[in-house]
Amino acid sequence: MAVRAAHLPKPGETILGGEFLMAAGGKGANQAVAAARLGAAVTFIARVGRDDLGDQALAGLRRERINVDHVSRDPRARSGVALITVADNGENSITVAPGANALLRPAHIKRARRAFSGCGPLLVQLETPIDTVTTAVELARQSGMPVILNPAPAQLLPESLLRKVSIITPNETEAEWLTGVRVTDNASAARAAEALLASGISTVIITLGARGAFVAAPDGTRLVPGFKVKTTDTTAAGDVFNAALATALAEGKLLQSAVVFANAAAALSVTRAGAQPSAPRRAEVERLLESASRQGAIAAAPGRRGSGAPKK
Repeated sequence: MAVRAAHLPKPGETILGGEFLMAAGGKGANQAVAAARLGAAVTFIARVGRDDLGDQALAGLRRERINVDHVSRDPRARSGVALITVADNGENSITVAPGANALLRPAHIKRARRAFSGCGPLLVQLETPIDTVTTAVELARQSGMPVILNPAPAQLLPESLLRKVSIITPNETEAEWLTGVRVTDNASAARAAEALLASGISTVIITLGARGAFVAAPDGTRLVPGFKVKTTDTTAAGDVFNAALATALAEGKLLQSAVVFANAAAALSVTRAGAQPSAPRRAEVERLLESASRQGAIAAAPGRRGSGAPKK
């Protein structure tokens, strides 16, 4: 549930906003929808309430042709809700009431064990309990699936979990939470990435908003520039980036090409309002990439095959 305003309110400040928008959201659902729109075959594991919002969430996921066999419903808790203020400059402030998200248990993940067979990457985030996330990561590793962890909302994570992650994708704030390094430029991004690599993660991608993404992998570090667009609303831009990254790696794209693809998808998402409504279709991303290539803004870049490549 989002309200547009001239600026984000300071602590204790009440401001008059403008347009109100209610749209489907939730980090996991955003990522599932974005990946489906980009061409991935998506299975989603989640929990919603037995309420109107839960009905709407499931209907929306089914419209996107997402497998919701493992989306369970809690008879007592309400479905999760995010309250968002969007400033005129496109920046946002978000408060989440987890609701049924917080009641997704390890047992629910174990009951979905068959979903972890023969897939590409597992994409996880932190709007569900950490023990549930850990269970999903462990099942993925047992099945030979690479794991992409989007560590949002920001929180400290045990090294035992980080060691099992193939790719981690924090933004600047999340990278600072995890490492204590304030990310302000490429040099500080490199220091934060080095700290995360030391935890046993093979690839670190720090998203830098309009600047693009800083990639630290076994073959070196590099900044992959973003795309210049007019920003309307940054809500779910990180979710779209992660979904696009997972989709590209599942298709066997090289890591560098996958990050370029993810940057393009995220750039398109900030040009429109809302969470799931902002996720672009595959054809839109390809048109942006083709246009940028014709203008010499991007070039085919070398890189190792992404650790998110599917087993088959």
